[in-house]
Amino acid sequence: MRPLPHPLPTGVALLYDPTLNKGTAFSQRERDTLGLQGLLPPRVLTMEDQLARIIENFRLKPSDIDKYIYMVALQDRNETLFYRAVVDHVEQMMPIIYTPTVGEACQRYGHLFRRSRGLYITAKHRGRIRELLGNWPERDIGVIVVTDGERILGLGDLGAYGIGIPIGKLALYTALAGIHPAVCLPVMLDVGTNRKELLEDPLYTGLTQERLRGKPYDDLVEEFVVAVQDAFPNALIQFEDFATQNAFGLLARYRDRVCCFNDDIQGTAAVTLAGVLSASRVTGHELVEHTILFQGAGAAAVGIADLFVSAFVRDGLDEPAARSRIWFVDSRGLVVDGRDHLAPHKLRYAHKHEFLPDLASAVARLQPTVLVGVSGQPGAFTEPIVRDMARFNERPIIFALSNPTAKAECTAENAYRWTDGKAVFASGSPFDPVELNGQRLVPGQGNNAYIFPGVGLGVMASGATRVTDDMFYSAALSLAEYADEGTREEARVYPSLTSIRDVSARIAVAVANEAYAANLATVPAPDDMMARVRSLMWDPVYRSYV
Repeated sequence: MRPLPHPLPTGVALLYDPTLNKGTAFSQRERDTLGLQGLLPPRVLTMEDQLARIIENFRLKPSDIDKYIYMVALQDRNETLFYRAVVDHVEQMMPIIYTPTVGEACQRYGHLFRRSRGLYITAKHRGRIRELLGNWPERDIGVIVVTDGERILGLGDLGAYGIGIPIGKLALYTALAGIHPAVCLPVMLDVGTNRKELLEDPLYTGLTQERLRGKPYDDLVEEFVVAVQDAFPNALIQFEDFATQNAFGLLARYRDRVCCFNDDIQGTAAVTLAGVLSASRVTGHELVEHTILFQGAGAAAVGIADLFVSAFVRDGLDEPAARSRIWFVDSRGLVVDGRDHLAPHKLRYAHKHEFLPDLASAVARLQPTVLVGVSGQPGAFTEPIVRDMARFNERPIIFALSNPTAKAECTAENAYRWTDGKAVFASGSPFDPVELNGQRLVPGQGNNAYIFPGVGLGVMASGATRVTDDMFYSAALSLAEYADEGTREEARVYPSLTSIRDVSARIAVAVANEAYAANLATVPAPDDMMARVRSLMWDPVYRSYV
């Protein structure tokens, strides 16, 4: 438990501190001692009373974006109650505070702006980044989520409006893995934007200049990473929503230097591998029997493919054979050997094969068992394509992972109806269950939130100095093993979100064990790793101040 500040604020200052405020839950003794008498309505309410009011008002909001604004306002005034609401009502709250609603919030961020949250480091701050980090009030930072806003979900370049993503991700670190909010720092690297409508928006909150590129960009990121090592030496850095070229470049540059990972590459890979492992129990296939076809060949797709190659090799294939089971279709067609102007990250999956111009022809010719969408192209999985998947697979595995919901390659209902209920389906954003032929089919949500909070918790529990691919492989296995045993008839591939704190704890144990096995841990190994992990998990309940 984190110590209370000394001296404790009193009066209005206490009520205006969201990390300490309890609102109407302050006891009469606390009100007498802390100068709160007369500043609150006279009746003392319990957290349960307050929570009932929060949920009542939440459900009355007319739209998801109104619910988002309501919850952000709660977070700004009473952080403990905010997290209690998210933990206790996670299935309702997660689509609001994160995907898909956070995408709409980011698009309108300057117009919804109420109160600054997080740290803004801009291209104008070159040479001063360490000074800016010193302005942050907390010194014991454990997790930093940083973005430059260039590839926000499937929405593209949102510039400084992308700050909503690190804020939302860190809220999930706290709600889903119990990492205390005081040790979480959202960072916006504002290097400009190339989106014309933002540059012309009078309420845009970021730098009104085109994006920094090349060496000046690299130098700014380098200064940021070095400054973090000095200011917050125990911090894990999560790179989030960088464009493909920068995502791969930054991960390659820093993964062996500092404790960091890229969630779009590694987190997405782990949650997808876990989903396919779980789906394979439904279909009756071994993992190495699968042929996987990706629609999209960016950072997320190649990150998933690389982890699958590692998994195939662990299961007995050599690396060339493992790569031969993975194919990509990008905006120009099938990625094959000899195609002009292939990006470096695609070359290792450019197989010798005739060129095919589109996804439909690739599905028909390659007959994959698994179809994964990470393209941001809504509707890319058309009815003929999905019906083809069902024609040569008894139980086709179809993962439409692009976010937000409007960018999904197909809906859950279409995937089930076009396959007569045979598809094993997952998506990046949530879809409602589907009733078909007397059967209730529950689509999985392949959300990275199943993975990254547990990874962060495992890093903190072990004091890991690096984050490795083996950690993400172990995280994927832990998630797959946790999938509810009673969901096979529903073709469900991920556990219920209501159990996600338990999932995060198990993943944290697996990640910490990998850190010790690789000699990357700096904390003495405990006798009971689960007990160590659980001891670090903050439960949002009120504390007595007197």
